Amino acid sequence: MEIKIAVTALSALAHEGRLEVFRMLVQAGGDGLPAGEIAKRLGVPPNTLSANLNVLSHAALIGSRREGRSIIYTASYDRMAGLLGFLMEDCCQGASEICVPLAEVVNRAACCAAENKAVQS
Repeated sequence: MEIKIAVTALSALAHEGRLEVFRMLVQAGGDGLPAGEIAKRLGVPPNTLSANLNVLSHAALIGSRREGRSIIYTASYDRMAGLLGFLMEDCCQGASEICVPLAEVVNRAACCAAENKAVQS
């Protein structure tokens, strides 16, 4: 991952509201959530949610698809795994007691990305 892409993603997540949206979408899995449901769960006005979704989308951290009259938002597990991997790239000079637990997190994220690709195919 290029540093500019990582900075854009980290900047998008460096806001309480956007981080809450992203974490909610990560938990929702490949099915995602409609915008109205996200707004309802977080108790935010639609215009605020729209702005947050726009920033997350610009950073390629989320995707969207239309289903009938609803827009369904999903987390981009590929981008999340890439960002986690970028942050760990030269981890701790190989200190396994630090790197192994972190690598497990990245591996779980990569597995989610693969599972969601299979579901969408």
